[in-house]
Amino acid sequence: MIGKRQWAGIVILIFTMMLAACSSSNEESNQDTNEETSKTQSDTESHTDMNHSSSGEVPEGLEKAEDPTFEVGSQVVIEKGHMKGMQGAEATIEGAFNTTAYVVSYTPTTGGERVEDHKWVIHEEIKNPGEEPLEPGTEVTIQASHMKGMHGATAEIESAKQTTVYMITYTPTTGGEEVTNHKWVTENELSEK
Repeated sequence: MIGKRQWAGIVILIFTMMLAACSSSNEESNQDTNEETSKTQSDTESHTDMNHSSSGEVPEGLEKAEDPTFEVGSQVVIEKGHMKGMQGAEATIEGAFNTTAYVVSYTPTTGGERVEDHKWVIHEEIKNPGEEPLEPGTEVTIQASHMKGMHGATAEIESAKQTTVYMITYTPTTGGEEVTNHKWVTENELSEK
């Protein structure tokens, strides 16, 4: 028969194992949180070299939207931002165009880390894209200059969608100068003011 001392030893052993398991779980949870925070920071940092403003020139062959959800000159709110200070900012629609918008991953021509899932490069900003939308996994050469080291970079198409893209002017919610003719946001990233 098991004595009182043996029971006490078993209880202490079980209690110690439970504490060790909880501690390990907390460490894993903290590690996951730290990795998530790090990814968010690196995503934001990867867009710090983005050319927020542009001349407003559009690529040759880009077709104006006939009946866009948001008319040129209208006021909107940015619901999903690609950069710090975009989300929640009020914007003015400067242009609306029908095209295929791509999410791309590429290594900058200037070196540095690979940029993952950049939104958006449009069909007309790709070298010799052909008429049809490109499939995910297709390797392309980017002719846009939204970010330092983007023009001329070899990229992989991550996803594609035919949509209306908008060029907008807005003031970041974080303060600073007005961003003029920012390229590009899609319809589902905007809402009426």
